[in-house]
Amino acid sequence: MAPPLPGPLAHLAPLLSHYGYWAVGAVILVEDFGVPAPGETILLAAGVYAGAGQLNIAAVAGIAFAAAVIGDNIGYLIGHTGGRAFVHRWGRYVFVTPERFRAGEEFFTRHGAKIVVVARFVEGLRQVNGIIAGTSGMPWRRFLVFNALGAALWVGLWASLAYVAGTHIDAVYDEIRRYQLYALVALAALVTAFVIRHVLRRRRRSRT
Repeated sequence: MAPPLPGPLAHLAPLLSHYGYWAVGAVILVEDFGVPAPGETILLAAGVYAGAGQLNIAAVAGIAFAAAVIGDNIGYLIGHTGGRAFVHRWGRYVFVTPERFRAGEEFFTRHGAKIVVVARFVEGLRQVNGIIAGTSGMPWRRFLVFNALGAALWVGLWASLAYVAGTHIDAVYDEIRRYQLYALVALAALVTAFVIRHVLRRRRRSRT
């Protein structure tokens, strides 16, 4: 039986339970050519499942790596063949707005090829990385090398951490239960402090 997933990973449990490796590959693939999907989250969830013995970690890592590279290369093809006009025309349907795309292009231009590696770890850039590389005219082979390196590092890091957590899932839940009261108290204190600060600021503004 699959273990319950902690926190924000929990909503992916039905998807992983029903489709397993297919879910990992499909979600990461579509995220990497611009479609908003929880690619990183499903990788973490699959790693936890693997650590608990429900999936094979080598298969999870291999599928995630292949999906990440293929997805980004689809994005590169879209950017290279369709250009900015295509992205501006259709991108808004997958939340790639002209403003978001322009910000990504500026960041990409400043940092060059190394951003292809770094972008894998940055939410927002991860989804448009390949498209921007295509529209900016980066040579495909150069993009492929840096993209594969970024995908290997990304998969290796998150799959390994999640796998370790999955092998100690009972201990993880014990720690969560032990400290959840303290965490809730701390969260309540932060929210209270924020509300008080907001009220005091409004009072000061109303006096001036």
